[in-house]
Amino acid sequence: MTETTSAAVRAGDEYAAQLAEFSDEFAEIHRLRAALDAREARLLARSAAYADAFADATVPAIFPPAERQALSRRSTCAALAMATRIPERTVQRATNDDERLVNDAPSVLASLEAGRISARHAQTIIDQLSDVPTAGRAAFLKAVLPAAEQLTNANLRKRARVLRERLHPESITARATRSEADRRVEFEPAADGMAWVHLFTTAPIAQGIVERVEAASAESRQTGDTRTCAQLQADALAALALSGVTPDDVMSSSVLPHPIEVQEHIKPTVHITVPALSMAGVSDAPATLDGYGPIDPETAARIAVNAPSFTRILVQPETGAILSVGRNQYRVPADLQRAIRLRDGTCRAPGCGRRARACDLDHSVAWEDGGTTDVGNLACLCRHHHRMKHLPGWNLDHQAGGVLDWTTPDGKHHRTEPDPAPF
Repeated sequence: MTETTSAAVRAGDEYAAQLAEFSDEFAEIHRLRAALDAREARLLARSAAYADAFADATVPAIFPPAERQALSRRSTCAALAMATRIPERTVQRATNDDERLVNDAPSVLASLEAGRISARHAQTIIDQLSDVPTAGRAAFLKAVLPAAEQLTNANLRKRARVLRERLHPESITARATRSEADRRVEFEPAADGMAWVHLFTTAPIAQGIVERVEAASAESRQTGDTRTCAQLQADALAALALSGVTPDDVMSSSVLPHPIEVQEHIKPTVHITVPALSMAGVSDAPATLDGYGPIDPETAARIAVNAPSFTRILVQPETGAILSVGRNQYRVPADLQRAIRLRDGTCRAPGCGRRARACDLDHSVAWEDGGTTDVGNLACLCRHHHRMKHLPGWNLDHQAGGVLDWTTPDGKHHRTEPDPAPF
């Protein structure tokens, strides 16, 4: 071994040791922060209990009992907010959430206290738990907590929503119909002459809008436009809303169309997973829109009719196993791509949630090194992680069943598995 090689090895070892120290300390800081968040949750829940207990003593009797309790709570939250320069509404929301965490999900609180999950993970669970029927909450927590201790919060949100759907007694069709009445647009001023416009609408419409502005942005970039993708998408949406082509019924009538009519103008390329019994019309189980999650079967059928490229995936209703994949766009390379993207769901780097259809198909063992082009050697990686995989110190081992074992430069191993069937 030459002196230069020896020096490079020593430098690599020093870097790996230092990186291990950084990652260990970083993880320890997050564990301590989680323990403090759990401590705060207990404190806020206790403060709410005390506010209720002392409501009659601290609020004048001229107020009705229920109002006295509300005023006592608001007073307590205001004092806490003033002590920390946190908006009062923020403290109120945190208090309400922490009460549910302490009283309804003690196992989640214990996991937070031990540093196995973060406060964001706990918030995601509580948000979904609030709409799970009482009879199903124990089963929901038992299923979701192990996932929370292994997944990023973004991936947990997806998993928790699926679990909530399985345990909810009311059909997604009824809930979607009720929620549709809440659609709205909100305007939020921002600094420096800017502002936000928030659109709350049905999932297919929202995804159709995003895909349309993404497509417009990509076309403009190909012509040499120097604006960033984010700027182009914002400009495309603004142009579409202010001067773009609108449906004929809007042009000829003062009555705006219903969302169901607007959906006829969405022309996405979609993957929709549909339980076999729903496809047969004998079940109300929800379908799954790729990139979003559960949607009602009627909406899935409507947007599928308008999709120029539509892959229908039938799944076994009890196990969720894929039964068949539509072959209306038959080409051998495309079938192979479809199989990999359906298996992976997202980028397969640990913690990355970029959708599979926006990722590269990477040979785990390079073609020039004898790697084969098949499901056992291909995985979805976003461009960033595709490049990162080739950096010194990184290693990717593609195991049976699509399991990927990543090794980081500090010698730590992280396992990722294919995206589970949604239902």
